[in-house]
Amino acid sequence: MGNRLSKIATRTGDKGTTGLGDGSRVDKDALRVHAMGDVDELNSHIGLLLCEDLPAALREELISIQHDLFDLGGELCIPGYTLIHDEQVARLDGLLEKYNSTLPALKEFILPAGSRAAAQAHICRTVCRRAERTIVSLGKAEKLNDNPRQYMNRLSDLMFVLSRVLNRYAGGSDVLWEKDRVRDIAS
Repeated sequence: MGNRLSKIATRTGDKGTTGLGDGSRVDKDALRVHAMGDVDELNSHIGLLLCEDLPAALREELISIQHDLFDLGGELCIPGYTLIHDEQVARLDGLLEKYNSTLPALKEFILPAGSRAAAQAHICRTVCRRAERTIVSLGKAEKLNDNPRQYMNRLSDLMFVLSRVLNRYAGGSDVLWEKDRVRDIAS
């Protein structure tokens, strides 16, 4: 791996193409490249979330998710290759059950707000949803395994739940949307 990464500026993308893991070249605005970029962006946002004060167990779970996302990007980078498996999707299901069981039932919509960590978890959720949409679009254009799409769907749900958990961890609670709230409207 060290030799592969010893030269970062190769100039091979100067004409608007990039190399995939199978050696083929595609346009940098191809759906596959968009999907890879969205997953990479999500991984970076989770990295930023890891800069916050978090429960130790959650920190380790997020680091595992970062590794999964790197694998997911690899699977997208190598057409026909499989790196995301049922067990990884099932692990997210387990985390969803674990963290959601600690929360009160929602009766109102919540705003993406509260503590800084919770707000960052909401950013992760929205970037994850975008990545999921891109993967769905790619799956309509090219053959893809189901697990990357399923993983992203579970992960976006988990990030929503974690935003609620993190607001409580910071000593707060959900920030509720107020349907009848008077809004300042500039005249």
